[in-house]
Amino acid sequence: MQLFLKCIVTSLCLCWTQSALAVDADKLNGLFDQLAMADETQAGAIEHDLYAELARSGSDAMDYLLERGMEAMEMGDSLLAIDHLTALIDHAPDFAEGYNARATAYYHAGLYGAAMADIGTTLTLEPRHFGAMSGMAQILDELEQTDNALKVLYAIRDIHPHMGGLDQRIEFLELALSGAAL
Repeated sequence: MQLFLKCIVTSLCLCWTQSALAVDADKLNGLFDQLAMADETQAGAIEHDLYAELARSGSDAMDYLLERGMEAMEMGDSLLAIDHLTALIDHAPDFAEGYNARATAYYHAGLYGAAMADIGTTLTLEPRHFGAMSGMAQILDELEQTDNALKVLYAIRDIHPHMGGLDQRIEFLELALSGAAL
């Protein structure tokens, strides 16, 4: 009976989270549209609003798991962060930010393959997630796949033309590919 009740509660939580995420789609689309057209002075505030919106799962319990995972990362405990974020993903498998956060924790733990897998899922759920794309570019660059990292940075530029440090990263990788000494 307890297992049955647990399954029902989990199902209700997932359904509620998914419907809450669907309601926010218009707001996300609007923010991404604004970001693509923003000038340099507007982009930072829109980026902040976008990250805040992406971090809302629609469930206080899921938001709490995300918060706990982020706190663990801030304390330098990547393994604890992975545990919290895995619990989040288990209960909210359509929440892109859960995968993005766990990808970051995996990256900090040196688990690049797992990080890339979670980035892939993040981008499947939210293809415009420039934060996940930035992480992907970082990992590709560290794996000396400079041409692929540069392609990802170009894709970010289409979504968020004024992302902090983006132009410098692109310039650095373009110079590296051309063989120019830095």
